Amino acid sequence: MSLMPQAEPRGFRINGWHVLAMFVIFFGVDIAINTGFVIMSVKTFPGQVSVTPYEDGLLHDKAVAQFEAQQRLGWRAIAGQDAGTVFVEMRGRDGQPLSGLTVSGKLERPATEAGRIVLNLHETRPGRYVARPGGLAGVWDLSAVATDPVGHRFEAERRLTWP
Repeated sequence: MSLMPQAEPRGFRINGWHVLAMFVIFFGVDIAINTGFVIMSVKTFPGQVSVTPYEDGLLHDKAVAQFEAQQRLGWRAIAGQDAGTVFVEMRGRDGQPLSGLTVSGKLERPATEAGRIVLNLHETRPGRYVARPGGLAGVWDLSAVATDPVGHRFEAERRLTWP
């Protein structure tokens, strides 16, 4: 009997070079996949939303200026629908009805521009403007524009639903 321990056969052991190779392979695959995704995303959507971005920016600035002017007016609009009618009630800063305005509008479906209806609302009592577009059903978006004789402009939007 021998007191010397017998050497066990050497099997596979992970050493430093193996760990380094695993890290290099892992991050190489990760970088390659991410690079592929970046290339595909740039090819399918280069980031250009509009062909006229400068002009769109000017229109946005104009819309912001219109909104600020509208806020200074202090007007409020209440829009709704009755059986077969669309109404817009205009009130001033003090809550009193605004008479003598020219009010126009349009009704559009939320998901499409097909079937757009142009409205000319007329005043039925002080501050209440009404149009009768006919048999409507479903959901419509109302965009109304009110202008006074001096030229002040007020724009409002509201979603209306008919049964």
